[in-house]
Amino acid sequence: MTGIADSTSGLGVPKQVQDNSQVQEKKTDLMEKLASGKQINSASDGGAAQQIIDRFTSQIEGNRQALSNVYDGISLTQVAEGGLEGINNDVSRIRELTLQSGNGMLNDADKRALQSEISALQENISRSAEQTTFAGKPLLTEQSALRFQAGADAGGNIDVQTNDVVKEIASVLNIDVTTNSVNDALAATDAALETVGAYRAELGAAQNQLASSARSLTQADVNTSAAQSRIADTDYAQASSQQAALDVQRQAVMSVQSMATQQEGQVLALLS
Repeated sequence: MTGIADSTSGLGVPKQVQDNSQVQEKKTDLMEKLASGKQINSASDGGAAQQIIDRFTSQIEGNRQALSNVYDGISLTQVAEGGLEGINNDVSRIRELTLQSGNGMLNDADKRALQSEISALQENISRSAEQTTFAGKPLLTEQSALRFQAGADAGGNIDVQTNDVVKEIASVLNIDVTTNSVNDALAATDAALETVGAYRAELGAAQNQLASSARSLTQADVNTSAAQSRIADTDYAQASSQQAALDVQRQAVMSVQSMATQQEGQVLALLS
């Protein structure tokens, strides 16, 4: 009778059954972690750890959205700079034709031929400025500051300046070598080239700033994701080892339970 009493808990539940239930509970929890790949699947697995994971998740999502913003900003500056490059080339060609018009050997018909090409270039400049847009946003016909949130936290923004290039170089668009003096036309083209060059430099600086931010955000994403993974993700090697240990423990509990059942049967047989 003593052996039977020792094998039961205060609630009348056999100790072996309790042990087996506990092992099974641990095994179920471990299987969930292996299946999900997550060490922490709910706050019950660790309230403090879950809070840290949630903060990391928020930071990671913020970094990734900011990175998307930055790449849009880089693309925008590339489009704007490409439009300015085309305008710069056209203005340079107008300057070359203007110099050619200063050749005293040319007659009026020759100058009209030069002006015909200059007029085509002027139209191309206006068309290029009108067509240089990004997601419907004009980049060379409107002065504004486009703000890109380049960080997961407040204040991490980068501005890209757009300008009304057509308005700034309007004098070039009015050049007519059949009526204007060569000196005035050259002065207009030189001023336009300087203006366009300054705008290109601004865009280049903004693009470099955005690219630097993209590198920082990418590294921050890698570091934060790694930190989150160390807390949240299941260590498969360790979990597999624990699973094997639980299997052995369960087999041992079942073996003890089987022996206890046999001993109980033997005692009852003797008593009968």
